[in-house]
Amino acid sequence: MTQYLISFDDGAMTFPEEELPDVTKAAHEVVQEAQDAGVWVFGGGLESQRASVVATDGTVTDGPYPETKEVLGGFAVVDVPSREEALEWAAKIAVACRCAQEVRELLPDPAV
Repeated sequence: MTQYLISFDDGAMTFPEEELPDVTKAAHEVVQEAQDAGVWVFGGGLESQRASVVATDGTVTDGPYPETKEVLGGFAVVDVPSREEALEWAAKIAVACRCAQEVRELLPDPAV
């Protein structure tokens, strides 16, 4: 099977605050469905704009870079037999979280 990263940009979840409990419930239901199906690897939200950038010389800068237009807001990793199935899970997440999802295939672990 192949692992896929399903992610969304920070700020992409734009719904009224009073709908947060419904969105949270729907998102947890999709995670549970993926766990029950045995395809869930890992996922989570990311603290908004709290990145640090470590340069190749070891210099640490608070990030993200100011010119960055999009910043990762959250992600899920699923392990499925095909890109089509990854897209199906991304669609479920998009509906639950009420925002578009990007799907990218992860390259194989070089240590394996």
